[in-house]
Amino acid sequence: MRKTLATEPRLWTAVVTRREWLHVVGALGGGALLGVACSSSAPEEAAEPAEVAPPPADDALTAQRAAVGAAPIETAQLGPDLTMLSGPGGNVLVLTGADGKVVVDTFVLPAWAALKRTLDGIGTAPITALINTHWHFDHTDNNASFREAGARIVAHANTATRMSESHDLLGMHFEPAPEAARPTETFNATRTLTVNGETIELAHIPPAHTDTDISVYYAKANVLHAGDVFFNGIYPFIDAGTGGTIDGMIAGAERLLNLAGNATRIVPGHGPLTDKAGLTRYRDMLATSRDRVQKLKSAGGTLEEVQAARPTADLDETWGMGFMMPNDFVALVYGTL
Repeated sequence: MRKTLATEPRLWTAVVTRREWLHVVGALGGGALLGVACSSSAPEEAAEPAEVAPPPADDALTAQRAAVGAAPIETAQLGPDLTMLSGPGGNVLVLTGADGKVVVDTFVLPAWAALKRTLDGIGTAPITALINTHWHFDHTDNNASFREAGARIVAHANTATRMSESHDLLGMHFEPAPEAARPTETFNATRTLTVNGETIELAHIPPAHTDTDISVYYAKANVLHAGDVFFNGIYPFIDAGTGGTIDGMIAGAERLLNLAGNATRIVPGHGPLTDKAGLTRYRDMLATSRDRVQKLKSAGGTLEEVQAARPTADLDETWGMGFMMPNDFVALVYGTL
């Protein structure tokens, strides 16, 4: 998810090599794409796999939804009224109390029934509000179901814009979201919600993973949801087609670090719960990767030459076991510099 990918598909083929596309195809079968990290034994294979034709865009999206949606929902209690859910999509937070349930993000479409059962098991309060951290489908797929359940939907203004457009992303085609799935309340810079005895501070992050990213901070609980500006333990995806860049990701991580204290618990968009030290390691990895790729690119290296130089080799064992394989991540960095 490179320079104007959504609006200029030719750049997708220019930046992503055949091998990288095969990695994406493999992820479609393994359920790792836009979901949890996969358990690959090595970040790169020595042998070139057989040629595989890309699946039709609609079939790829259906397959991806099914694969990610099959993951079980896991719960973690972050406070008396605050619960983290993980599994079939980006991490979800649920705040419950007398004012109703306030939920951050939605998992993918096929997970709705399981998500609704889980929410029904967290107290008797109705669902009253949903917050989208950004526009991607594994965070917004069930917006319409939340609306039907009685929730208002709060997001950055750019999320509403992006959801009203069609997109072609990682071989998947997205039609504009129906009106019922789009945010009902938007903001440009910040928004504060006071609900269930908690103060929830929403803040736009300038283009990083996308141009729609926000952070969600729970002041009383001292919990920060970072959205997909933070992929904990794996190389991140950067959606250049909707404004994402490697420099923006680094700056976004810095903004998150400024919001967090040493005792703040941080919920990444993908990956396990962590703290400021974990986010610092991620920021350092991004900066190191950017600097190395920038040096090689500035010296005139083509994408293939930069990938062959393996600028992230010493980082791959720690960060290269997710759906975004090392060569894929290097391509994203190279393409957004």
